[in-house]
Amino acid sequence: MNETWNQIENTMNNHPTPIQNQNVRYEFHLTGDEPSVKQLVLADGRAFVTDDTSSKADCTLTLSSKDFVKLINGDLNSTSAFMFGKLKVDGSIGLALKLEGLLKEYSF
Repeated sequence: MNETWNQIENTMNNHPTPIQNQNVRYEFHLTGDEPSVKQLVLADGRAFVTDDTSSKADCTLTLSSKDFVKLINGDLNSTSAFMFGKLKVDGSIGLALKLEGLLKEYSF
């Protein structure tokens, strides 16, 4: 899963236009085969992934690592996942929806 996170960070930083005006901290609680907790920080046109969760996230998403991979590949609709209990959101649901739109701008 670390390779996936590195790919997300590198891809976003190599093509920063979609995240140019973003200033948000997402926290992911991944369950299942590869459980982990990571934050994706978008600020000043840069993206970085960190294990440090001491800073409060603007939006926290909880889902299985398998569904996370589907989400970043555009194979999981976040609204449907939320309604069927595959995705839990703490914080701004609007930011969660915005994240899905941002992810669609990239190929991971």
